[in-house]
Amino acid sequence: MVQTVDFITPIIDEPYLFGQITAANALSDIYAMGVDPSIVLNIVSYPCELGMEILTEILRGGLDKVTEAGAMVAGGHTIDDKEPKFGMAVTGFAKPSEITYVSTAKPGDYLILTKPLGIGILATAIKGKIISSGDIEDALKVVMTLNKDAKDCMKKFQVSACTDVTGFGLLGHLHEMISASGVGAEVWINEVAVWEKALDFAKEGIMPGGLQDNKRHLKPFIEKEGNIDSVREDILYDPQTSGGLLIAVSEKDNDLLLKELKIKGIKSASIVGKISASKKPHITIK
Repeated sequence: MVQTVDFITPIIDEPYLFGQITAANALSDIYAMGVDPSIVLNIVSYPCELGMEILTEILRGGLDKVTEAGAMVAGGHTIDDKEPKFGMAVTGFAKPSEITYVSTAKPGDYLILTKPLGIGILATAIKGKIISSGDIEDALKVVMTLNKDAKDCMKKFQVSACTDVTGFGLLGHLHEMISASGVGAEVWINEVAVWEKALDFAKEGIMPGGLQDNKRHLKPFIEKEGNIDSVREDILYDPQTSGGLLIAVSEKDNDLLLKELKIKGIKSASIVGKISASKKPHITIK
């Protein structure tokens, strides 16, 4: 039995779309472990004065995404709260040998990231009413996309480790992987896919507080080589909602896995770095 739980506050105003994003986000942890979800329980905090119509749409969005994943919503729990929050506890089943862990990356593995970065910056711009959700339909479509296809692809190859990229940003989740695995890593900054609008907003200083928190926390573990674009570097710390999978795959299979991901329609997937032999869990940005 594999279990995980995740919940978030709204990043957009549309209740149905928020429900779908929340579900995709909660299901990602299961997919990162190479497992399909089976049973889901809803977790809801909701201000009753907003009325039941909005809550119904949030839950409908979540249900539709869970159904798309081939799982079932078996119930859940709600409380009255001042700020809406929605999430899910997700259960899947697998043989221990079928599970992909975050703690087993190996020196020489290549790192593949399956979704672009920058949704935290875009969500901040939406909350600041600088843009509307309609202005970033392409990004929201990817955010609402399940990581199921990416999981199915990686199961065909020699994958050492995997995690999903969410609140701690790319570098935060990579640091978690290398700390647990007893290795180091390098990230090739110009190979990391980034939403263009997020890059523009970052240049203007529009960034979520969580980005700066991640950056402060990771500072002791980050090294740089060469002339690093400071704006692109900041986006490596951007907290993601329903981000992509970060996959550590063997050298002999990295190109094959990337090709398979592209065939499956995951066009933004790219090789973004490499696992290195190191006694310190440090990340070198190149």
